Formats: sequence, C-alpha cells, structure tokens
Amino acid sequence: MSTTPRSTPPPGTPRPTVLGRGSYAESLRIGEILRKETVGGALLVAAAAIALIWANSPASGSYFALRDFTVGYEPWHLKLSLGAWAADGLLAIFFFLVGLELKREFVAGDLRQFSKSIVPVAAAVGGVLIPAAIYALVNLSSPETLRGWAIPTATDIAFAVAVLAITGSHLPSALRIFLLTLAVVDDLLAITIIAIFYSSDLQPLPLLLALLPLGLYTFLAQRYRRFFGVKAGAAWIMLLPLAIATWALVHASGIHATVAGVLLGFAIPVLRSKESGGPEAGPGLAEIFEHRSRPISAGIAVPLFAFFSAGVAVGGWEGLGAALTDPVAVGTILALVLGKPAGILGTTWLVTKATRARLDESFRWVDVFGVAVLAGIGFTVSLLVAELSFGHGSIHDDHAKVGILAASLLAALLATVVLRTRNRQYRKAEEDEKIDSDHDGIPDVYQRKTDG
Repeated sequence: MSTTPRSTPPPGTPRPTVLGRGSYAESLRIGEILRKETVGGALLVAAAAIALIWANSPASGSYFALRDFTVGYEPWHLKLSLGAWAADGLLAIFFFLVGLELKREFVAGDLRQFSKSIVPVAAAVGGVLIPAAIYALVNLSSPETLRGWAIPTATDIAFAVAVLAITGSHLPSALRIFLLTLAVVDDLLAITIIAIFYSSDLQPLPLLLALLPLGLYTFLAQRYRRFFGVKAGAAWIMLLPLAIATWALVHASGIHATVAGVLLGFAIPVLRSKESGGPEAGPGLAEIFEHRSRPISAGIAVPLFAFFSAGVAVGGWEGLGAALTDPVAVGTILALVLGKPAGILGTTWLVTKATRARLDESFRWVDVFGVAVLAGIGFTVSLLVAELSFGHGSIHDDHAKVGILAASLLAALLATVVLRTRNRQYRKAEEDEKIDSDHDGIPDVYQRKTDG
C-alpha cells in the first residue's frame, strides 16, 4: 500500500501554475480593453487635476457654484446638483460596463474556469478585507468616521492601467490580465458593498416598479439579441428609454442608482443565439455593447465624475496638514498604500501554497508585488463611497478625498519605481533573445527569466 499522502501529487507530475497567460482570444480582448482604458485614465487624471486647481484658485467660487447647480424634475426626486448627476447618473454608465464585463468573464471568459478564477477572485477579496480592516482600526474610536470603512476597498482600473501602460510596456501580458481581472472582481465587491451598506430610506414601491422596465429590457435584449447587435440605432431607441426608467425608479427607491447600471449590464446576453451560427458569426451582444459604451464611459462619464468630485478646497499648507492628519485621511492612505498590496499579494501567496501551485514561469513574485501596489490607486469608486459615507461637501468627505488623492498618487509612484525596474529587465531579456535568435538563426522558444 502506498504511503504517499493523497494531497501530494505523484513524482514527476507537473505542479499547476497560477496567473497564467490565459486563452489567446481573452488576451486579445483584454489587450484592446487596456488600450482604451489607458486613454480614459489620462482623461480621468486631467479632469481631476483641473478640478483640484480650479477649486484652490481665486476663482474657486465658480467651480463650487457649477458643481452645486441643481437641475431636474423635483416630483420625480430628480432635481439634483450637477455633482450628484455625475455620481448617480454618469457613474451608472460606468457600472453598466462593469456588469457587462463581469457577466462576460464568468459566462464566456477565463473566469468560468475555477482554476483560473480562484486566484484573482481570492486576491480581490483579500484586497478588500485588509484595507477595510486597516481603515477600521485607525477610526475605531469614532463611529462617525468609521462609516467610511469601504472607501479604500476599490481599485480604479482606468488610472491604474494608464500607469501600467506608461511604465510596463515590456511586462508579461499575464500581469495586465491579472490587474484587469482583479479590478473587475473588485468592482463587483464594491457595488455589493454600496447596495448593502450605503442604501438608505428604502422605498419598496419604486423598487418593485423598477422590475417592470427591467424585465421588458431583459426580454427584448435576450429575444432580439441579433437584431440589436446589427442595428445600433434600434438599441438606443428601444432599450435606452427602458434603461433610464429602471435607473430612475431604482434611484427613487433609496438604493444607489449605480446598482441599476450593474443590473442592466447583467441583463444583456453574452452568448450568441443558436440561429446566429458559430464563432464566425461575430461577437455576442454583451461584447458589442461593451465596445459601444466603453468610449462613453472612459471618455465622458468617468472624467466628468472625477471633475465634479475631485475638486477639494485644501486651504493652503495649514489646511492640507489638517486634512492629512484627520483619521479619515490617515486610514485611507494606510489602507490603500499598505493594505491593498498586503491583501492582494498575501492572498495570492496563500492560494498558491494551499493548492501546491507555482507562479507562472513568465514572471516573478516581485512583478505581482508591483501590480498589487498599483491596485492601491483607489479613485473613482473610492470618491463615490466617500460621498456616500459622509455627505457631499462635508469636512470628512473633503478630508477623505484628500486622502484618496494622496494615496493614489503615492501608490502610482511606488508602483512606477517597482514596475519600471522590472520593465527594464524584461526589455533587456527580449533584446538578448533577439541577439541569440539572430546569431543562430533559430528563435528561442523559452522566455529568459530575469532575476527577481
């Protein structure tokens, strides 16, 4: 009888790998997403910088007057400030995209396979729990500020990808895939937290009424998926009014309206209908809608939200010092800069040990550390949660935003140092491979591993 433990693989059995390259089709799709998000990240940073400069200029009054200008129909509870429209309305477009990505990943993407989903999902959970715990420990003595525990739990994919594109052009593609997948799962956790912990004054009737346009929207999208995929105008004319009605009713119900965006994204079919043929028939409706809505989200919705949310009147060096010593800002900075990488890297390491797996040969643990630090850029959703936690324009909201901006900048700088160093080594390895290939006429089939 063999004495080899059942959990130990037989001698000669290759150990499973984690954070592999993924399928070729998935790599192409994610590569295209990252290119678009890079542009969106640049616009996001530019919009936030303009808002911050304007809010601290002699003309700051005009910025806050613009942000607080109200417009809308009061009987429908839609007379909102422009800042609130950006947070509740424009971000619903962003979360619609999140819903599309999530459903596609878990239905047709690599995340439908447990072996490929376990690491990014676990890493995202660790990257939420550890930062939340750090923030809570710093603010444990103040129930008022403790409400912001979810501020440092989210990663801003557009900002992070923009930094990665600038610093890591030669890094393995698997790292980019890991970052995007991590951020997608992170967004799911964030929207779940918002729906459960940041909904107030729940009104059952509008919520029940929202099921009517949502149900019709889902039926039409599922039944006529091929038609809406071919006729872009039909989707705008038929589905958009139902989406707006769903959003308005969810907003009136007391649940944050961005939840409606996720639900609408989940309603779109991922797979092609049977009558549409095989793979040559083209992408599914979710992928088509993703292509159509991503430029709107990355180019308009998210930058405008950043413009209206990032404008904080610091009040000179004295005001900046007061903001940075507030436990809200301290907890946010520590949670994003230290907690995020600790949660992501630590969880990834634990999963590999628990499953007796090894890291993919294309990169090293220091690369995962660089991406984990990059995930500490919490911007868009963090700004939203800060407003939901403390109220738009309150002192704690302003201090939380200062903490978010400072932490995101610090995480970006630290990640740049790590990833640029690794990028130079990967570039040198590629150049060495090319020299060897030119020398013997036979390309190397194995990527040279850099020291790390």
